[in-house]
Amino acid sequence: MSDPLTLLLGERVLRPPPQDGPSAAEEATGQGSPWLDTASLADPGRLVGLYFSAQWCPPCRAFTARLTELYRTLRAQDQEHDRVHRLEVVLVSSDAEVRGWDEQRRSMPWGALPFEHRQRKFSLCRKFKVTTIPTLILLDSCNAHVLTKNGVAMVTEDPHGLEFPWAPKTFAQTIAGPLIRPLGEMTDYGVLGDAHIGLYFSANWCPPCKAFTPLLCETYRRVREAGKKFEIIFVSSDRSEESFQQYFGEMPWLAVPYADTQRRESLGKLYSIQGIPSLILLDPGGHLITSTGRVALLDDRLGLRFPWEPAALSQLSPTNAELLNQEPALVLFVDSNEDEELGPVRQMLQPIAEKIVAESKANGEEQPLHFFYAGEDDMADSIRDFTSLPDCAPLLAILDVPARAKFVKDAEELSPSVVQEFLQDYLQGRLEAEPI
Repeated sequence: MSDPLTLLLGERVLRPPPQDGPSAAEEATGQGSPWLDTASLADPGRLVGLYFSAQWCPPCRAFTARLTELYRTLRAQDQEHDRVHRLEVVLVSSDAEVRGWDEQRRSMPWGALPFEHRQRKFSLCRKFKVTTIPTLILLDSCNAHVLTKNGVAMVTEDPHGLEFPWAPKTFAQTIAGPLIRPLGEMTDYGVLGDAHIGLYFSANWCPPCKAFTPLLCETYRRVREAGKKFEIIFVSSDRSEESFQQYFGEMPWLAVPYADTQRRESLGKLYSIQGIPSLILLDPGGHLITSTGRVALLDDRLGLRFPWEPAALSQLSPTNAELLNQEPALVLFVDSNEDEELGPVRQMLQPIAEKIVAESKANGEEQPLHFFYAGEDDMADSIRDFTSLPDCAPLLAILDVPARAKFVKDAEELSPSVVQEFLQDYLQGRLEAEPI
């Protein structure tokens, strides 16, 4: 059975190009081969960084210089102490032309995913939800578990690797410290007790935030009046203390003090916040329930389904359709809104979706995609038009709007086995993407 890294990257990756060509000794021992067995990267105590980058990207070129300096510094330290190299890096290029890819990899002291393995590259982007470059994802080399998706920030903040390997902090470690109430009273984070926690990333200058905050206030009140333990912590992105105080005055919950910039930034990095407003839901133990709390709340303004554990399968609605702009989703379109048509669809998809969600949770990973079914309505028509889907039903599609890619199943009849085969082909990177 293949090791986890090999399952991710394939049997072999390219070695870094030699500066002066292989020596006679390397040729005699086979070390002059351009290929490196992926399994050889696995070693206790070693991290493997998947570096998503491109030659045409100026921020990537700037970060490559920083990463190269760190990589060489760590190598020198490891050699000096005669220990295993603690960091290996593999380039996963977004270059569309082989010339740019080759130019980029020749400037780097680490290996690369072969240019022709484009489908595997797309699979890695989907698996780790990479939507921007540069991105550096650090994995445990032995089990391929994600240690951090914020490698770019880690390298930028610690360019000499003084705190490497940057063990990720827990929520409890990150939130530790004083919190502030709306009237200025300071309290300790221990006040959270055994409540479910919402981290609200927002700012006074952000119109969507200003529109969402009153809705959140109302739902927060309803949930607490129903006797449920729920605390919210405002994590501000405001540009001044005055703006923070004005905005926080509209809220009935706690906040990280504005002056505590480091803790505010650390919380954003811990949950990979890329836009606001964003509502993260945690259980009383500080474990993530959902990173899409805003969508969940808009779909349940009364808070009846609090704490909004993600449903394995949902009917596509104007509210939850927002998730299509954020993450990949499997959608089964039918040509009716009648329950006699939708009922069998739910029965077919439910166990498939639940299995994928359960497997992801057991592996400590985020689920790779959402699962929806859609009836015949204006919203479904708009999604079909936007993604240029065929005008037929039933129609099974996987839509990856952030990556501008779609995968469509052309089948006269849909059955559980057809859906499962299509899904596994997608997850294993065997499907050819069509552009959106």
